[in-house]
Amino acid sequence: MEWMPRTGRVLGVLLTGLAMVCGPVCRGAGRVLHEGVSCGGVSYRYVLFVPDGKAAAGASLPAVVVLHGAGDSPDPMVAAWMPLAKAQGVVLIAPELPRVASFEALAPAVFVCMVEASKRVVRLDAARVYLFGNSMGGYLAYDAGLLRPDYFAAVAVHAMVIDPEYEGLVKQAVRKIPVAMYCGVDDALVPVARARATRKLLQAHGFSVHYVEIEGHDHNYYALSEDVNRDAWAFMKEKRLEVDASGVGVERGKL
Repeated sequence: MEWMPRTGRVLGVLLTGLAMVCGPVCRGAGRVLHEGVSCGGVSYRYVLFVPDGKAAAGASLPAVVVLHGAGDSPDPMVAAWMPLAKAQGVVLIAPELPRVASFEALAPAVFVCMVEASKRVVRLDAARVYLFGNSMGGYLAYDAGLLRPDYFAAVAVHAMVIDPEYEGLVKQAVRKIPVAMYCGVDDALVPVARARATRKLLQAHGFSVHYVEIEGHDHNYYALSEDVNRDAWAFMKEKRLEVDASGVGVERGKL
């Protein structure tokens, strides 16, 4: 599958991001809340977007944990996802990611902690909680998806791969979580050859992989975020976990 980049997309995303400074309610789009939570005795911050409509009616909504890249922050990620989330009735949970190596081991539990905390604000569908990560956030999305496939239904990643030293996570995964991968053919930071190697690794161990190489695209997620998000959501939205009464996944060893 190939895409051609569209012009003017970066400016549009930046303008959307500026609109988010309007406060908790942004012109009918829904609530944008800056939340704090203690996970394992450590305080973390995240941005929560709750769409209008179904949430007000008390419906259980799907959620996407959106993970930003190094040097980025949660707000632009929420801004990039918000038009789709508003239209589709999707809750967004965007952690503020520490740039310290020690956080990687904690990340899966922290993301679960944030989702559970978000349930105090909005009803979530425990069978439809997803991960989307860009660059560094993609690295953490792989970690959380492979280590907590009983909690997250699917994972989508832009511009990141699985390093060889972490192949053991792929081999040990108790459930083959569906994965979508998006890589730019012109990405100098994450060469397409490495993306193809990750796809091969996942497929060799029984994972279902939706793989997209994008001609004329580099590492800049925001240049094509509308297209990437739309395709990622189309992939993820049909994936569901079987959950018990407590909301814990019981689907294991199946695609």
